[in-house]
Amino acid sequence: MDYESLLVCAVSVPVAGAFLMPIIGRASKTLRNVLSLFLICVPLAASIALLPAVIAGKTVYITAAMPLGLNISLAADGLAVFMAIVSSFISAIIALYSFDYIDHYENQNEYYLMIVLFLGSMMGICYSANLIPLYIFWELTALSSWRLIGFFRDEAFVRRADKAFMTTVFGALLMLLGFIMIGQQAGSFELAVIKEKLLTQPVSPIAVGLIIAGILAKSATLPFHTWLPDAGVAPSPVTALLHAAVLVKIGVYAYVRLFVATMSPGEFWSIALPVIALASTLVSAGAALLETDIKRIIAYSTVSQIGFIFLGLSSGTAIGITGGLLYILMHGIAKAGLFLSAGIIEQKTHVRDITKLGGLMKTMPVTAVSFLLCSFSVMGIPPFGGFFSKYMVITGALAGGNTLIAIAFVACGFLTLVYLFRIFNAIFLKEAPSPEILVREGSGTMVFSVALLAVLSVAGGLLIKYPAEFGLETAKQIMGLVK
Repeated sequence: MDYESLLVCAVSVPVAGAFLMPIIGRASKTLRNVLSLFLICVPLAASIALLPAVIAGKTVYITAAMPLGLNISLAADGLAVFMAIVSSFISAIIALYSFDYIDHYENQNEYYLMIVLFLGSMMGICYSANLIPLYIFWELTALSSWRLIGFFRDEAFVRRADKAFMTTVFGALLMLLGFIMIGQQAGSFELAVIKEKLLTQPVSPIAVGLIIAGILAKSATLPFHTWLPDAGVAPSPVTALLHAAVLVKIGVYAYVRLFVATMSPGEFWSIALPVIALASTLVSAGAALLETDIKRIIAYSTVSQIGFIFLGLSSGTAIGITGGLLYILMHGIAKAGLFLSAGIIEQKTHVRDITKLGGLMKTMPVTAVSFLLCSFSVMGIPPFGGFFSKYMVITGALAGGNTLIAIAFVACGFLTLVYLFRIFNAIFLKEAPSPEILVREGSGTMVFSVALLAVLSVAGGLLIKYPAEFGLETAKQIMGLVK
């Protein structure tokens, strides 16, 4: 299969195949589950197959001409392939975990439809080379996440799903206005044309502000951050998808695609974004220290850690951008492990308040160790992958002249250590408040999934050379330092 066909398959197969889930699910639950995993693995395999081309510096491009310049254009470069592999790989593990987790709930056919469509929409965003299809796929992720967050259909849960939907759609509409302004200024919605036309002229600051507002809303960054902890009412594999694999990572991907690889955000936003990222990191870390709901603590941790990614991507340095890209990977793996571990704990104990848990190290040793290893990566403890990523982010910020902000982020790293150790101690180490809490491990598939993510958190640090080399070449490519 040629590279262009692989590119089309990476997007079209999961998007189209998602709608088979309800049909096949009525005939065979097992076949539906296997097919959902297959549909998620197709873009993973296709993206891996695209690696030789992008490593050689080639951009794989295909377009279908449409009226008014609204072309359906797809392009695969190092950045797109990197993000597609990260998202689809983590999504595949989450889908495997879902087989047992979702098994006794209603609306399973809709669940699998939505997670496959969710991932397919993410692939569309990764590979879009035109602002209009990028926006369409962006909104598809909002629709999918809305149904998934409100999966249990409880009235209070649906209200929280509505909040997430309204926040992200409001941001998306602002982004669309910015896209239209950019398209008018450049005379095209094609990213390659925009890059060429706006290379020597200033971009409309209003357009940039509108687009960044949409990015901040999707990535749950201050002041649009409150919807993400509220989304913890969703099933645990859904929260893992939101935090680790797809939704909030869309925002950081869009930032680097639009404002690093395509055009400059301008001097104001180059200064303002690290400040916003720092404020978001501090506020959410403080909230994580005060919260007692395990999933809300981990959610606030995501908001906090996204700040580190934005710091690296906005540093204007190759090493900082490399660190930001690597932390998308390392944080995604570790955060998926934390949420899936929390899902096992919640499903077995029916408790989410960490003050009412304890002693689970004795009865859930694999989940406990997996949770700890994933926590170490998010904390940035060597030799875990999170340490090397954060080291490069901070180094890039220092090289970019943001010394005070870099120091403040180091302090935020200590807060991360405190609130994650607080969770671990409360759930696994302190004495159990009652014998009923001392439940056994989850199913084999669920425990295997979290253990795999824990092992990958360790391996990510020990084998950091390989993703770091690819990340650095990608950073140089999108910065225009190499052809």
